[in-house]
Amino acid sequence: MSATNVSRIAIAAGVAASTVLLLAGPAAAHVSVQPQGEAAKGGYATLNFKVPNERDQASTVKLEVNFPADHPLSSVTPEAVPGWKIAVTKGELDKPLEVHGRKITEAVTKVTWTADGSKIAPGYFQQFPVSVGQLPEDADQLVFKAIQTYDNKEVVRWIEEPKGGEEPDSPAPVLKLTAATEDHHGGAADPAGDDDHKADDQAASAEGDKKETHAASSSSDTTARTLGIIGILIGIAGVAFGVLAGRRRTA
Repeated sequence: MSATNVSRIAIAAGVAASTVLLLAGPAAAHVSVQPQGEAAKGGYATLNFKVPNERDQASTVKLEVNFPADHPLSSVTPEAVPGWKIAVTKGELDKPLEVHGRKITEAVTKVTWTADGSKIAPGYFQQFPVSVGQLPEDADQLVFKAIQTYDNKEVVRWIEEPKGGEEPDSPAPVLKLTAATEDHHGGAADPAGDDDHKADDQAASAEGDKKETHAASSSSDTTARTLGIIGILIGIAGVAFGVLAGRRRTA
């Protein structure tokens, strides 16, 4: 096969790949949710709601995320996002939750971000972090229905739940839950374990300092002894030289 034919095939393949990417791009551009690290059953996690701007002539100015009523979360804390106001809506629970020995009678039902000096411009996206817990132990996923509003008054409702493995036209953000961890903190480190490691490190450091001090002391003693011996030898040599010089003068 000639070099010309190879080049033509490469160009054609590149054009085809670009076309696939262009066609696939818009379908994948919807509000989604991803955890920072893992979202383990029974634990806590920080979630990022990713909001892309799908319009060429409008900017996103509002996002509403509805939390699942069938698996209410006792703790929902959004992170401050510069240029956006945050409103947290709570509702009474039909069945109180038992969390760390306390009864929770209400839970967050919705979090709303409204532009306040900032927007999601065309060609950009914004992430809205939220700390949540405890995640349910009897579910494999959580569905968060979201509503996106543009500054031209257009409203896009990302509320359709996936069914049968096919993605709907306006899919709701879905959070996949992983297996429960022993500490129930989504893989967070054990504070007690950290303290033990710190104590071991401090003990090792102290032992190392003792060894270094002992070694330095031994080195100093050795140096002093060596210098003392050298001084004695120089003194003896000086006395011997003086005796020999006196004998020569007498002779």
